[in-house]
Order: sequence, then C-alpha cells, then structure tokens
Amino acid sequence: MDFYSILFFLYGTILGSFYNVVGLRVPENKSLLTPGSSCPACRHKLGWFELIPVLSYLFLKGKCRKCRKTISPLYPGIELLAGLLFVYSYWHFGFSAELAAALVFSSLLIIITVTDLVYMIIPDKILLLFGAFLIVIRTVEPLNPWWDAPAGSAAGFFLLFFIAILSKGGMGGGDIKLYAVIGLVLGVKLTLLSFFLATLIGTAAGLIGLMLKGKNRKDQIPFGPSIAAGSIAAYFWGYELIDLYIRLLFT
Repeated sequence: MDFYSILFFLYGTILGSFYNVVGLRVPENKSLLTPGSSCPACRHKLGWFELIPVLSYLFLKGKCRKCRKTISPLYPGIELLAGLLFVYSYWHFGFSAELAAALVFSSLLIIITVTDLVYMIIPDKILLLFGAFLIVIRTVEPLNPWWDAPAGSAAGFFLLFFIAILSKGGMGGGDIKLYAVIGLVLGVKLTLLSFFLATLIGTAAGLIGLMLKGKNRKDQIPFGPSIAAGSIAAYFWGYELIDLYIRLLFT
C-alpha cells in the first residue's frame, strides 16, 4: 500500500468520526463544535486518546472508560467505512476531478446512513449542502453527455415521487430528495440501477430483521442505508453489473 493510500484511509477515518457527529447532531439542531464528544450514557467527556478513530473503540473493548457501558459499534463502523471508501475512491479514480465527486458523494451517503439509522430522517440541510457541492463538481467534471446529470436528478426525484404516490406514503420525502442529489452523480441509467439494487438490499435487510430481531411487517425500517449501499455499488461497478446481467440474460 503506497503513501497516498494510507493517507486517504487515515483522512477517511478522521472524517468518518466527524460524520458521526454531523449525523447525530444536525437532526437535533445541535452545534457541531460544542459541547465536546462524551459518553452517551454517563456524559463523561472523552479525552484525545478516546477519540482515535476505530483504534480507541478496540482498545477500550467497546465500552466507556468511566461507566463501562457498551458503546454502539455504529461509531467505529462509520469511521472504518469512510476510510475504506476514501482509499477505494483514490484507487479507482486517482488524482482527478472525479475523485472529488467520489469523496463528496461517499461523505453524503455516510452521513445520511447515520441520520436514517438513528432518527429515520434525512435532513434537508445536509442534502442542500452536498447538492450544491455536487452541482459545482458536475459543472467542472460533467458526465458524458453533459445533460445526463440533470436528467438523472430528475429521474431519481420523479421515480421515487411516483412510488410515494402509488404506495400512499410508503416512500419518505427525504428519500425522494436524496435521489435527486444521487442522480446528479450517477446519471439516468446508473440512478435506475442504484434504486433496483437498493430495493434488493432493503428487502434482504427487512427479511433478516424479521428472522433475527423479531420485527413484524408493520415496523419501519430505514431505507437510507440501502440507498447508500445501492448507490455506491452503482457508482463504482454499475456498468460492470449491467454487462454481467446482459451476458447472463443472453447465455
């Protein structure tokens, strides 16, 4: 692994720690700077050695140093995920304008995964901020053809909007607006693929929840993480997946 791979991984884990803070505080309109990070159970203020991404969780065996209550694995999971996505983005695109798109896109999907898992909402302010960044990036680094980005945004929005109407509220407003942003990055074809993949992932997650956690069919399951997973798969490997499907279809 070269120097830049290590650097991107480390930066990713550090930003992943910050994305945890963003995902947990923005929905409650709390400051991102104050107060400092603390144990959710006893409010013990965390020292620097308790804030090292991933490693602190492992050293402390997933428990608060003071009260010994278990700390959610969501925190190191998000940090590790961000590190892996950042380094893979660098491997996939190298130093290019599309690398910027990949890092911003991954960051958005990581944050909304946190907000949707914890609060079952996707905040508008996060979508507006990242949407603005991605519009600028797609202006500098357009898809081919250039109109695929705005067309993808419209396709993502109206696809989920019509599904929400037909299902009488079965699709949340946050999911609809999120797909308008996703479409900017993916374009029409990959946006449709990402929704197909997200549906498969969401269905599998729902079935696992029914079997392992005793959930029933009326329990709400956040769709944001499935959207994030489907969109990442479509972004990095979408055309390969389409080619594989076509080959399987005609063999």
